[in-house]
Amino acid sequence: MKREYDLQQHQQTKIEKITIRESKIFNKPNESQCLAGEEACSFRGTHRLELMKHEIDHNVLSHSRNGPKELWPSISNYVLQVSSDDAKSPVVYLYFLDSGGGSYPEVISSAQAEWFQHKSQEINPDSRVPELIFWHIPSAAYKKVAPWFGIYQPCVGSINKESVAAQEAEMGIMKLLVKRPSVKAIFVGHNHGLDWCCPYKKLWLCFARHTGYGGYGDWPRGARILEITQLPFSVKSWIRMEDNVVHSRVVLSP
Repeated sequence: MKREYDLQQHQQTKIEKITIRESKIFNKPNESQCLAGEEACSFRGTHRLELMKHEIDHNVLSHSRNGPKELWPSISNYVLQVSSDDAKSPVVYLYFLDSGGGSYPEVISSAQAEWFQHKSQEINPDSRVPELIFWHIPSAAYKKVAPWFGIYQPCVGSINKESVAAQEAEMGIMKLLVKRPSVKAIFVGHNHGLDWCCPYKKLWLCFARHTGYGGYGDWPRGARILEITQLPFSVKSWIRMEDNVVHSRVVLSP
């Protein structure tokens, strides 16, 4: 039995699917705008927290959350547990980190890296449960594995039409993820002309596919699908296009 949502958590030993959509990029404020208080957290006139509240209140399939206030102006830092029938037996943890952008520096800060380290040790101290990581702007590691011209094995994908527009600095998060054996893959957006997955050390670095009709580029729209199987555990992925054509299948964790 299979079901497909924007972000799905299926049950038991069935299949769990996640659709990763790359559409709009909202501008984020600088630090002084947010530290003045909640009302000052804005995207060029639109309150940041209001945008998050609208997403949480009106998107019935959304699992978005506001993260710890001590990390603001980086707001959307949180983790979701995907479980089977027993909520005490997690199948996988999904971590979401705010990578900045707009008027806010395009980085995952050292404070966010420290939060991830503490949170992952708290909920998954022995790294027994697999973990998947999501943020918007690719890290510098993506530039290291980016294919030249076409896409060749071990990378998998269909478009490689621009250079990786990476974060401005690396402040420790990649070092933590590479050392953590439970982390299987990282998923980003930002570059509308890229949709590949490439191995990096012991994990995978993947782009989503530009899905919405906002932003730049006229490449055909699609979405990256994740299929998570509980027993035995595996993560598989592919791109499903707007016309339902499927391509670029890859096994991210056997």
